[in-house]
Amino acid sequence: MMEDGDWILVRRPTEKDLWSPTLMSDFNNDSSKPLKVTFSGPAKHWTDAIPIGNGRLGAMVWGGVAVETLQLNEDTLWTGTPGNYTDRNVPEALSEVRKLVDGGQYAAATKAAVKLSDNPSDVYQLLGDIKLEFDDSHLKYVENTYRRELDLETATARVKYSVDNIEFTREHFASHPDQVIVTKISGSKPGSLSFTVSLDSKLHHHLEANNQNQIILQGSCPGKRIPPHISVHENPKGIQFSTVLDLQVNPGAIIHVLDDKKLKVEGSDWAVLILAASSSFDGPFTKPSDSKKEPTSESLNALKSIIGLSYSDLYTRHLDDYQNLFHRVSLQLSKNSRSMFNDRSLEIKKAKSPLTGLWSKKSEDDTVSTAERVKSFQTDEDPSFVELLFQYGRYLLISCSRPGTQVANLQGIWNKDIEPAWDGAPHLNINLQMNYWPSLPCNLKECQEPLFDFISSLSINGSKTAKVNYEAGGWVAHQVSDIWAKTSPDRGEAVWALWQMGGAWLCTHLWEHYTYTLDKDFLKNKAYPLLEGCALFLLDWLIEGPGGYLETNPSTSPEHMFIAPDGNSASVSYSSTMDMAIIREVFSEIVSAAEVLGRTDDSIIGKVREAQPRLLPTRVARDGSIMEWAQDFQDPDVHHRHVSHLFGLFPGHTITIEKTPDLCKAADNTLYKRGEDGPGWSTTWKIALWARLHNTEHAYRMVKHLINLVDPDHEADFEGGLYSNLFTAHPPFQIDANFGFSAAVAEMLVQSTIKDLYLLPALPRDKWASGCVKGLKARGGMTVNVCWQGGDLLEVGLWSKEHNTVKRLHYRGTIVTANILRGRVYTFNRELKCLKSYPFSEGAFS
Repeated sequence: MMEDGDWILVRRPTEKDLWSPTLMSDFNNDSSKPLKVTFSGPAKHWTDAIPIGNGRLGAMVWGGVAVETLQLNEDTLWTGTPGNYTDRNVPEALSEVRKLVDGGQYAAATKAAVKLSDNPSDVYQLLGDIKLEFDDSHLKYVENTYRRELDLETATARVKYSVDNIEFTREHFASHPDQVIVTKISGSKPGSLSFTVSLDSKLHHHLEANNQNQIILQGSCPGKRIPPHISVHENPKGIQFSTVLDLQVNPGAIIHVLDDKKLKVEGSDWAVLILAASSSFDGPFTKPSDSKKEPTSESLNALKSIIGLSYSDLYTRHLDDYQNLFHRVSLQLSKNSRSMFNDRSLEIKKAKSPLTGLWSKKSEDDTVSTAERVKSFQTDEDPSFVELLFQYGRYLLISCSRPGTQVANLQGIWNKDIEPAWDGAPHLNINLQMNYWPSLPCNLKECQEPLFDFISSLSINGSKTAKVNYEAGGWVAHQVSDIWAKTSPDRGEAVWALWQMGGAWLCTHLWEHYTYTLDKDFLKNKAYPLLEGCALFLLDWLIEGPGGYLETNPSTSPEHMFIAPDGNSASVSYSSTMDMAIIREVFSEIVSAAEVLGRTDDSIIGKVREAQPRLLPTRVARDGSIMEWAQDFQDPDVHHRHVSHLFGLFPGHTITIEKTPDLCKAADNTLYKRGEDGPGWSTTWKIALWARLHNTEHAYRMVKHLINLVDPDHEADFEGGLYSNLFTAHPPFQIDANFGFSAAVAEMLVQSTIKDLYLLPALPRDKWASGCVKGLKARGGMTVNVCWQGGDLLEVGLWSKEHNTVKRLHYRGTIVTANILRGRVYTFNRELKCLKSYPFSEGAFS
């Protein structure tokens, strides 16, 4: 029991523990810093607060002393109701636009294409706030005793400070196994803890405190995209929600109910707050008015289910769940070419307080905040900060996307506004896809499950959109969606709203999941039917052009204009490079899937194979760059944030160094032409693109470019960058670049196809001279561990749990074929010679 004194935390071995480098045992770990995001004071802005989450519930911990705020989110709180995503007027408007495009009247087509637009998405909402108010003595806290941190190893936020020689500590975590947010507050002197706790929400709500030491907040989301201050009776019934805050204190402490809305604690040693929340959302096809769910009952039942668990029980269950995911991958980097270090993860941690108490001596001695580390990176280029940011992306994905939750939206699950930027909605022209880029290579495949559920919902609504709007089979989704699986175009101008490739791009994640896992059941039951529906739409959407090629018309390159030959600005033409690259990728994938499943005789496969050679190929412009559109139009913004025309290089696979060297050279020229500036997500996409080109220097330059501290008071002056809590900036905050960074760093270290494994393809040898990454995943069901020293490969550890495989290992021109038997661990040296192999039973799990 943690409340009773010290305890021992033993980390459960994970998959990466199967292998350890044999040539690095004499190196130490002194140069590494803890995986902690640290702060020197309370948050002044929302982007200074600490995010915690269990996939569904989230909180932002501000760390105030006299007044603490935990801003809360629940991932199903959205405006609106299920929508009609069809428009019977679209076919006539589509015919008009196509005629204008065929006639070369691109500006007129752009104007006419507004008739193809629909309504905006619905809006992600917030849950409310927990407010903790302490007595005035806390205003006199000793500033140099203040510590606030997020520990990535334990997914725990902590605050500590002293008042009159009394040390106060707070600990917060979001438990996935128990579906609650938990806070423990304590003082070092018995009876020293007194405070008032309350709940509030910006949404329409009712509030009451009861004599069971609980506060219950019941509220509703607007049934339409309107501010919540308008009477709820003027709207259709929106999503209903409830949150229950349960308060526990030690025997002898006193709890009062204030104004039937607040709870006041007096003379306590410690207090534990447990928050449960639920909503009436019952899937994207059920109206809130028809929902049978009872949010208050569900929240109370969640609390009843853990009534017999102590705080230490809750924390242990949280750690076991979280660390099973987080500890699968470790990354250690060093500038020093002659030193390495052992795995940072501690096998044993000793508690030093009535909390879990993991305030290590190193963290207490280290007064440098993470914000200061961001500022200094441009000069010190501290590799351990790259480790931190890499692992922070993995932490965020674990915290905002779990099986059964909604997809990670534009802000993950964290949102402070009733009208968030871009509605907080999933955008399908890069942002949602980037959210899930790290899930496979960074060994978090379970976290991608909500994406597959979302694609399934899109396919249902999208089949109606395809049939009515485009008179096509299959299913389609456009540029933006929401919790109701919106599949029709966005409102407004064609430059962003008109884009029929959103669902097709998402479908590439289905095939990628198979290539990493080799899960035939998933391929058969989930991936293939969705790919089939997607391919059916694409076959119907393609039309024969004058040159005999199959074309998309109308077509845009996401959010980018061009200068038409007549000198007018336009966005609508035909067969943008990204359109064709995505279609080429989907067609290749469904053919490959059919080959795996023995379905090559399916009629759709014959149609796809017939269409493949007729797709407009990727072309090179006069200036040597990849053409973004079917014609070499003048680009009015050569530094535009999107790099859509490089989809075939990354995340696609149709432009490769081995098979298309000329296109790779053109892609290189394209990236030079685009430049380095752009939002955070653009920066991380460019890291991955440069890595695919094996251009170490420029991949690292973009890493460095991202690590720039954004001032929230003047964020309009910035492009990209990081906030003090390491959220990535567009600005404002968008979470996609946090995930893109983790995926891009993995891409710098390991690349793969089902048959090939490329080791350290874009390693910045002078910046990360020595290092070790363990637990990354590669296509073909492989787990990869790579260690290097002095910028050169040292050792590689490989295994496959379930499949025998033949893999070609690539390193600096050396290619070796390795036969990997399932259930065995293999170690290779720098010459790619197998040094030893042993069964799993002799590894870390023995």
